[in-house]
Amino acid sequence: MAETVTSFGTSSLLASLDPLLRTWLPRQRWFAGKGRPVTGFTPVAVTELLPATGRLGLYHLLLRVHQPSAPGAPPHPGDCYQLLIGTREALPPRLAPALIGHVTQGPLAGRTVYEALYDPRPAEVLLEALRTRAGIGDLRFERDPAQEIRTGLVARLMTAEQSNSSVVYGDTFILKLLRRVVPGVNPDLELPLALAREGCPRVPAPTGWLRAEPAGEPYVLAVLQPYVNGASDGWELALRELAKGEDFAAEARALGRATAEVHTALARALPTVTLGHAQLELLVDGMTERLAAAVQAVPALRPYEHGLRSAYTALASLAAEGRTWTAQRVHGDLHLGQCLRSPSGEWSLIDFEGEPARPLAERRMPQPPVRDVAGMLRSFDYAAHSAHPATPDWAHACRAAYCSGYAEAAGFDPRTDPVLLRAYETDKAVYEVVYEARHRPDWLPVPLSAIRRLAASDPN
Repeated sequence: MAETVTSFGTSSLLASLDPLLRTWLPRQRWFAGKGRPVTGFTPVAVTELLPATGRLGLYHLLLRVHQPSAPGAPPHPGDCYQLLIGTREALPPRLAPALIGHVTQGPLAGRTVYEALYDPRPAEVLLEALRTRAGIGDLRFERDPAQEIRTGLVARLMTAEQSNSSVVYGDTFILKLLRRVVPGVNPDLELPLALAREGCPRVPAPTGWLRAEPAGEPYVLAVLQPYVNGASDGWELALRELAKGEDFAAEARALGRATAEVHTALARALPTVTLGHAQLELLVDGMTERLAAAVQAVPALRPYEHGLRSAYTALASLAAEGRTWTAQRVHGDLHLGQCLRSPSGEWSLIDFEGEPARPLAERRMPQPPVRDVAGMLRSFDYAAHSAHPATPDWAHACRAAYCSGYAEAAGFDPRTDPVLLRAYETDKAVYEVVYEARHRPDWLPVPLSAIRRLAASDPN
């Protein structure tokens, strides 16, 4: 544990914040420990960015949050979260949604604390620190010297974020602040930097980034990238076209080409590996274990268990016969919502963090590129089933066009390896069933329709 001494001292500062954070944190959409009470905090790093003795105080916190372990789960040290806390004597009405609470004890007694990213001034403090490459306590603000960061860019918080928070600066930059952080090399910075070195235009090159090394453990905390002004989110664009009854195949084909270009650049930039029998056995074992756990969690899967498992045993059989596959770094959580189309019609891929719930080491492992393809195919299916009535023919056309576009840029069509594609799409659909059963039961029929298809399909 490392601490940066504030004007009040870390212990006394946390004494002021503790009772408020215990109730505020579980209400945040990016908080992963919902359903279990917060029992305490351990500071990992506490940095004063603006002293609370002024009109506006600003603190950067890395806090390990303690909660009871889930039933049957082993003891957990607690997740580490990144917080940006502002303090004022009173909040103006425009900052009412940012309220954390009014402090009644400790050195901040009598002041109001709030989520500082809602406030343009604290957000601009972060951009200025990146522009000047500041070092404050354990925080290291870094940037690409070849890219300019202008002053005077007005900040605004984006409110549609899920597992992290994003601030846009004057339609020029977007800062993604990671919320639940773990030490190590974060792919959300690692992969865009690698793609920038390769000159890949499909991913905005990082302009700056925030790191910390408390107690010698490296954390990536935020990434600043160019903002694609006027861009359309792939998911929203697909739903709009669906609602109008418009064909989306041309966009799907272009998106397939963009995906293949990113994969090709990643294969040039970072090492690739060959997956043989031993490696595939481990991969299939993981898929099989996830299926078994899913069947226990969601009884609706039980009638399809044998058929779904056949997707994995078919892949294991190919590996046993000596078939090998190339694995490389991939996006890891690709779907329509991770894609942007610029006003000129060019597609970009964003958010290379991978599935945040997975361990960092797993997210950085080389994977067959078809894993990303399977994620996008499932996303087309979701879009089609969000329409009323569902339009499975629309999804089929998009899936085919996407694979054709991928083949145009990559030189091979993912559909020519049907066993591998089916296994990955099955694994993704099983994950979706568990997620929907827990969080959005009304959506459960969407992945279950794919489960029926995948359980019955014979790729040979």
